[in-house]
Order: sequence, then structure tokens, then C-alpha cells
Amino acid sequence: MQRADLHIEIRGQGAPLVLLHGWGMHGGVWAGVTDELARHHQLHVVDLPGYGGSAALTPYTLETLAARLIDALPAHFDVCGWSLGGQLALSMARLYPAQVSRLVTVGTNPCFVTRADWPQGIQREVLQLFAESLVNDYEGTLKRFLALQARGDESARAVLARLRELLFVRGRPDQAVLEAGLIILLNADLRSSVPDITQRALVIHGSHDALAPMAAGEWLAQHLPDGHLCRISGASHAPFLSHRVEFVSALTDFLHD
Repeated sequence: MQRADLHIEIRGQGAPLVLLHGWGMHGGVWAGVTDELARHHQLHVVDLPGYGGSAALTPYTLETLAARLIDALPAHFDVCGWSLGGQLALSMARLYPAQVSRLVTVGTNPCFVTRADWPQGIQREVLQLFAESLVNDYEGTLKRFLALQARGDESARAVLARLRELLFVRGRPDQAVLEAGLIILLNADLRSSVPDITQRALVIHGSHDALAPMAAGEWLAQHLPDGHLCRISGASHAPFLSHRVEFVSALTDFLHD
């Protein structure tokens, strides 16, 4: 479905559940779990602006992304966001509390880079290198980022193979969009706003996540006023790919509780 230049695949029946992908990917990354989730929910699988079938927007910030999405989504919905999509889900829950009913984050860090008071991230230089490499090696940079997402998982090879298989299925995202997304990952620090997010929330986090350390998920669950933690043992950054049964069970149990 196309709504105001935003591509959203809608399927299933039940309460609306919005799925938001991470940097460099598209809504198709959820394909392995949508059949099961659609049995219980009306899924709204979004291609974020600039990815897949969705037009880009400027300026490209969490706030402008949230505003673009909120106009195209139902009056009330639950949202599940992965990685950068999780930061967007946190922003939507804070900015539009009357519309976002419940919140789920997957592999999400409220602040992806390390700071003097925040060791639970990755080194700024790592993300900066990805940003600089995009100019000369677009495809290689994306594939290296996928390898970082799979690193540490007990099924790392299978996860990486699946991510690479899906990467360009819906076309190649514009370089400017990718650069803008990396700027968000480099600069966004949502820690101060987390206590203002009052929705019931589930933090799903892989125990071996190399991109968003487990400690970041623990912090997020502890500081959300109604936060709950689901630690998926052996998983890295994409547990919905590597541990689909555990992921679907955790998500549906939370939403049906």
C-alpha cells in the first residue's frame, strides 16, 4: 500500500502492529516472522522513508520520520522497532502517546555510541568509518555493517547470509539517506527522554549483540517506567532472524498479556 509516498504492507487481522526496520534494510527483513505475527495482528510493515518503496524526506531526523509515519498509521497501534527503527519507535511513543499503545524494541540502544558517561555503545570511530566508506564503497560498506550485526550470534553465518540475501531485494537505498541515518546513529542520545515514555514496553535484546551491547538493553528496560526485558540467549543484533521462535513467543506473549 502507498500512503503519502510511504510504502506500508498491510496484512493479517487483529490489533494493529507496526514493524520498523533498521539502517540499510527495508520492511522485507521481517519476512521470516510475519506469517506467524499476522495470525494475531493486523501488521503494518513499513519501508522507512528512502528505503524500498518509500520516498525520502528532508530533513532526515527521528522527529521528521515519526511525523511522516504517524500520519499514515492507524489511530491506535502497537509498534515494534529494530535497531535504528527502535530509536524511532521510542521517539514515536514519546511524541505521540495517544496513538502508540505499546512499545517493543529489538536490539535498540538509546545511545549507539560510547560517551564519557555511557560505555554501553560502540566506538564513534566505527560508525564514522562506515559513513566515510559509503562514498567510495557503497555496497561493501553495507555488507560490512551486516557482518557487524551478525557478529557474536550462535548462528552468525546463517544470519549474515539471510541479511545479504535481503539487502537489495527492494532496490538500493539512496546514499544520502544512508548517510543521514548514520548521523542519527552517531548523534542521537535518547537517554534523557526514556523516563517520559509511559507506555508498557518490552525490550528484546540478544545476549551477544555486538552493535548494541546487552547492557544497553538492560539499561533501557530498567529506565522505561513500565519496561520489561527479554534476553534472548545466544542471539546477536537480529534475534527475529536467528531465534525466530523465541522472538515471536516473547512478542506475542507481551502483546496478549
